[in-house]
Amino acid sequence: MTTTAPLPYKIGNERLVKVTDPASARVRSLLQRQGRPGGALRVAVIGGGCSGLQYRMDLVDGPVARDILVESNGVRVVVDPKSALFVSGSLLDFSDDLQKGGFKVTNPNAVAHCSCGESFSA
Repeated sequence: MTTTAPLPYKIGNERLVKVTDPASARVRSLLQRQGRPGGALRVAVIGGGCSGLQYRMDLVDGPVARDILVESNGVRVVVDPKSALFVSGSLLDFSDDLQKGGFKVTNPNAVAHCSCGESFSA
């Protein structure tokens, strides 16, 4: 009889964070370019910016202990438990617009944004 050890991370769903088609394509492209097609996008909320909080995104190999793993639109997204409180219900999009391009988070928990759009308060 084999027993499997419990996962050191939790499995979440798109109610935590959902990834649009353009964002999914961009994340997959970046992961492929870095040679880690099985990797994930880490989304975190850290202190800073004009409004007090800002997003931090990194490409990682996968979840670590206590993370929440969400698979959305063919992309793996990992969020730490503290950041999950702030990003719950968010939509991650990507635009290659020259002026305001990049990854954009639409967060229903944000009550205020700074004028540059880089930080928020919840």
